[in-house]
Amino acid sequence: MEPCDSAVVCVLLLSLVGSYVSSEPRKISPENLLVITAATEETDGFNRFMRTAREFNYTVKVLGLGEEWKGGDVANTVGGGQKVRWLKKELLKYSENTELLVLFVDSYDVILASGPEELLWRFSHLGHRVVFSAEGFCWPDQRLAPTYPPVHTGKRYLNSGGFMGYASDLSALVQQWKHKDNDDDQLFYTKIYLDKTQRAKYNMTLDHRSRIFQNLNGALEEVVLKFEKSRVRARNVAYDTLPVIIHGNGPTKLQLNYLGNYVPTAWTHETGCGICDDDLTLLNDIPDEDIPLVYVAVFIEQPSPFLEEFLERLTTFNYPTSRMRLFLHNNVVHHEQHVQRFWERHRSLFPSARLVGPEENLQQDQARTMAVEACKKDPGCDYYLSMDSDVALINPDIIRILIEENKAVIAPMLSRHGKLWSNFWGALSPEGFYSRSEDYIDIVQGKRIGLWNVPYISQVYLIRGSVLRSRLKQVSLFQQEGMDPDMVFCRVMRDQEVGSLMRERERRRERRETQLQGFNFKLSINSPLLFPPGVFMFVTNRDEFGRLLSSASYNSSRLHPDMWQIFDNPADWKEKYVHVNYSKIFEEDQNIVEQPCPDVYWFPAFSERMCDELVETMEDNGGWSGGRHKDERLAGGYENVPTVDIHMTQIGFEKEWLKFLKEYIVPVTEKLYPGYYPKAQAVMNFVVRYRPDEQPSLRPHHDSSTFTINVALNSKGKDYQGGGCRFLRYDCKVEAPRKGWSFMHPGRLTHYHEGLPTTQGTRYIMVSFVDP
Repeated sequence: MEPCDSAVVCVLLLSLVGSYVSSEPRKISPENLLVITAATEETDGFNRFMRTAREFNYTVKVLGLGEEWKGGDVANTVGGGQKVRWLKKELLKYSENTELLVLFVDSYDVILASGPEELLWRFSHLGHRVVFSAEGFCWPDQRLAPTYPPVHTGKRYLNSGGFMGYASDLSALVQQWKHKDNDDDQLFYTKIYLDKTQRAKYNMTLDHRSRIFQNLNGALEEVVLKFEKSRVRARNVAYDTLPVIIHGNGPTKLQLNYLGNYVPTAWTHETGCGICDDDLTLLNDIPDEDIPLVYVAVFIEQPSPFLEEFLERLTTFNYPTSRMRLFLHNNVVHHEQHVQRFWERHRSLFPSARLVGPEENLQQDQARTMAVEACKKDPGCDYYLSMDSDVALINPDIIRILIEENKAVIAPMLSRHGKLWSNFWGALSPEGFYSRSEDYIDIVQGKRIGLWNVPYISQVYLIRGSVLRSRLKQVSLFQQEGMDPDMVFCRVMRDQEVGSLMRERERRRERRETQLQGFNFKLSINSPLLFPPGVFMFVTNRDEFGRLLSSASYNSSRLHPDMWQIFDNPADWKEKYVHVNYSKIFEEDQNIVEQPCPDVYWFPAFSERMCDELVETMEDNGGWSGGRHKDERLAGGYENVPTVDIHMTQIGFEKEWLKFLKEYIVPVTEKLYPGYYPKAQAVMNFVVRYRPDEQPSLRPHHDSSTFTINVALNSKGKDYQGGGCRFLRYDCKVEAPRKGWSFMHPGRLTHYHEGLPTTQGTRYIMVSFVDP
């Protein structure tokens, strides 16, 4: 090779190397990044945005805090120009700075998913000086759609909810703004982008494939959660990208809230809830007289099981009653007796209480409005706690726990015993009704513990009084024709568009659509949002609070309807009707089961309440047999050893009794008679009444059962004298049976027995011949 040829080759190689080096993306230091956002008030959404910004150490400048919003109703139509005016003024400070990068994003509906390093790396790899986010809708003027540059893959249209670029370029760009505050910001940026000369001048592009910005509107099917180690990202599966900025534009606020429950570290598999201990308001060291004042509103709107227990729990909260103001609306005549008894016992605890009964004929929405207005009007009302009667709140610290979470609106997570039915929805259908979110079952079953931003709560929730007197002051929270109060309330919280405000917006929307019919405008809700979105509603499952009750089968025509709730509300039935010491039967260190005679066991079964109510139900029925051999209730029509009794079938309690045998007697039998596995079948289940002048005793006999249970329903020495049982084979007597305790003994062959005479009063026993 000649020397000159060699030189030429070297020059070419150096040229190629230089070309390669110059094409490498420029590395930008995070110190040269400024995030600018706009907000007029510190809402829940704003605080969420700022939390994610702090997590990644972004430097954020907030424009507009404390100012009046004059940028129009961008939630429903065009507007937002006030943001451009603010940005125009702010960027004048940096108009000559060619090194500073500025990221502008909305705040109420934006989450940051990663840090400045990744953001700047992605920006530099796009190779442009100004980058706007992209979406699939051409807003606000669809007529401009054909003028957009063609795009082979990705979203084609500009969205102004997020953009970034060099400060000098963005400053020059926004200095062109000469419009009104309520003119449309997105239209302004769109026209600049569609101008080929300006697009080239500012080296503008759109983030078509969501490398930096993810707009959710029109892209919900593309976005899924990606759980990384101790971190969660939103992944765009259409373009296989991990966007840094998640924007819930348009009608996707609820989906953003769902993502915000996880992204970036709100909840992870490794660490659980990452935000639960943020901004807590602890009450430990606050004296009772200074503790927050809570308006407690109780609503009995339908016949409700276990209402007496519900009312009694109002007095057991670990919260000073002097700092509670009780409002109680009872719309059920059947429950007047329960409310009256509660009031007679505890009126001294709630001297300023207001009770509203059925006679006032208040509808549910009116009653709820009356209660919440009392808190709104009282500047001293710190919190408003709403409770429906179909909840069982067993945690006495519930008020303190909810207050300490320091949320504007929060509900304790409750579900029906053993069911997935709860007091919150994880998602909404397009029609605004229940839809199951992907995490709903895990939250209800306690597999994911945390604090969850949800679109619907009901039955019990706490609202901060200051929120009621500010953002919700002029809004009707419960009243809207054709809607249930709970649906109205949650819709108000989500978007504050109910009542007169909503109707006014609908009228304005109709006027605009009429005016623009000739222009082929599509008035979908896609514009960037500055008008504050709804108040976040949280549900917490960090503690065990209680459960929901089912009232579907509650029959208030019965004397004691709670007795029939063993199927629908088994936990509450057990709490009320099963002996408090029943569980000790199965504890190894307890010797609560006695054996007064060979193979005769004696153990606690019924509560006193169950004994009393069963006796009262039988006496109310009055269908005592008379103790005669002829008995048409039996298949053969004849009873060999008759008693004065009433069968469970006569009061419609047969299947409930068999359920009791299966749930509570079978486990005892298996423990006491090892190797025998009861079927819990029984056709003879009855309450026997012994009286000196009626039938005082029962002759010796065998029972037609594998084993028999015999439960004492009242007390010897108090209700009757005499009585008891003697087992003849062993000459063994049990003469002082305890109320609520049950005998269990073999029925055939070995345990020939008799009922000893009742000499005074009336003795009641519950007998069941099991596995005949």
